[in-house]
Amino acid sequence: MKAVTDPSAEAAAEVAAGSVRHVGRLITGIENGRAEARTTLRHLVPHCGNAQLIGVTGPPGAGKSTLVAALIRELRNQRRTVGVIAVDPSSPFSGGALLGDRDRMLEAAGGDPEVFIRSLASRGASGGLAAAVNDAVDVLDAMGKDVVIVETVGVGQGEFDIARIAHTVVLVLVPGYGDALQAMKAGITEIADVLAVNKGDTPGAEQTHKDLAAQGFERRSPAGGEPWPVPVRKVSALRHEGVAEVVAAVDGHHAFTGATRWRAEAERARRHAQFAAFVGDRLRTELLADAGAVFGAERLTDPYGTAERYVQELLHVHGRLVDRPRPEAKPETEKP
Repeated sequence: MKAVTDPSAEAAAEVAAGSVRHVGRLITGIENGRAEARTTLRHLVPHCGNAQLIGVTGPPGAGKSTLVAALIRELRNQRRTVGVIAVDPSSPFSGGALLGDRDRMLEAAGGDPEVFIRSLASRGASGGLAAAVNDAVDVLDAMGKDVVIVETVGVGQGEFDIARIAHTVVLVLVPGYGDALQAMKAGITEIADVLAVNKGDTPGAEQTHKDLAAQGFERRSPAGGEPWPVPVRKVSALRHEGVAEVVAAVDGHHAFTGATRWRAEAERARRHAQFAAFVGDRLRTELLADAGAVFGAERLTDPYGTAERYVQELLHVHGRLVDRPRPEAKPETEKP
């Protein structure tokens, strides 16, 4: 009798063996929300947890893509394999990823089989995008990459979500106070583990470096313990000057968090985010599809009240499932 094969398990085995074709196909399935992609991801779990995850974020025009290209070269000089997930803004008409400066990354890779680069289109959605990036990172981790880099579009909420995926976040700024002050106001420095002043060969770079260093930024772990003093590094990604120092700072942070509970707590938070994203996606797909049949026109004439009753019924069932009853919903009273 011919043995029954599991296509998802076979696909996962190909990914774990480093098949570029299967990796690309799986990430496309993740982008498109295909059920078989989720099943394949389940088979990849035993192969995950080995890669060093680096997030690169910063305002538009800071040279993030150029710095990522320089990081690829430096990491390959150190004989480390590299995967890159580059998040691109999308055309509202085509929905496709715009490569732009990504040519520099491809040039840095130079056909190197130990470098894998993939763009994901943002499509204007931060939450779903963060989930897709999280899953794509797992694919490159399972593929066997030593380092996985995630480059974001800008410094919005989506970037906060995506940056939390990384073990170490590099915030890229350029000379002059505009971007630096804007980043501070936006709170982006709260998620930066390393500050990189790019275009370090241009006027004002040294002063910006000194001003940022004088701020004495610190990152504190939710798990407590000693804070991490955020290093500031001046770099010219285009000239490949100071890139090794940025990598050393990233490695220093990675070692620091690995020696404490910090990275373990961050990884738990990342896995919880994946769990929540998957549950939320399935609930939206399955339950909302049935809501129309259950509530009919009522959901259109009283959407808020109907939604509240629906949620309370779902929570009541959930409470029974986990043997943790939730309080019954209190009837709404009209205000006089």
